[in-house]
Amino acid sequence: MRKLVLAASVALLAACSAPQQEQINFMPKATLSNSDLVQGSTFTLTSKDVRSAQYVALVDSGRSNIEPIHSKQNVRIAIENALAEQFNSQGFRSTVNSENSVVVEIQEALVTVKHSVMENEMDGKVTIEVTAETPKGKLVKTYTGTGSRSGMLSASNEEVEQVLNDVTNLVVQEIANDSELRTYMQERF
Repeated sequence: MRKLVLAASVALLAACSAPQQEQINFMPKATLSNSDLVQGSTFTLTSKDVRSAQYVALVDSGRSNIEPIHSKQNVRIAIENALAEQFNSQGFRSTVNSENSVVVEIQEALVTVKHSVMENEMDGKVTIEVTAETPKGKLVKTYTGTGSRSGMLSASNEEVEQVLNDVTNLVVQEIANDSELRTYMQERF
C-alpha cells in the first residue's frame, strides 16, 4: 500500500512539473448595431468547428521545430457568442426552437509565425461560413479575413494573440455589415 501511495505521489509531482503548453486568449468582439433592423424575429443559432486541428497558431523558429499554440477559450463558443450578441443588437432573438436557423461553421482560424532571434513574420487567416435557413430557402456565405504583421526580434504570444483577434474581428465585422445577409434575415425571419 505504501508503495502505491509513493508511486502515485511521484506521478502526480511529475505531472505538475511537466512544462505546460502555451496558450493565448481568443476574444472576438461583436460589432453592435445602434438600431434594431427587426422586432422580435427569432432564429436558432448553432455552430460547428470543422478545422482539422484545434491549435490557433503554429510557431516556426527555424530550428526544424514547429510548435502549436492553443487558445485558452473554445474557439467555436467564442465566435458563436460574439455573433449571437451581434444578431441580438440587430433585433433578432435567439431561441432553441425557431423554424429559422443560422449555422456558423469555423473552417479556419490560424496564425502562422516564422521567427528568428532578429525578426518575425506573422500571417493570420480566419474563414467562417454562415448559413441562414428558413422553410423558404437558405443563403450560404463564406467570410475570410487575412492579416500580416512583421516585427523585430521573435514574436511574443501577445503579438500572436493580437493578430488572431484582429483578423477574427474583421470577419465578425464583415458578417455584421453584409447587406445581403442582413436583408435575407430581415425579409425571411
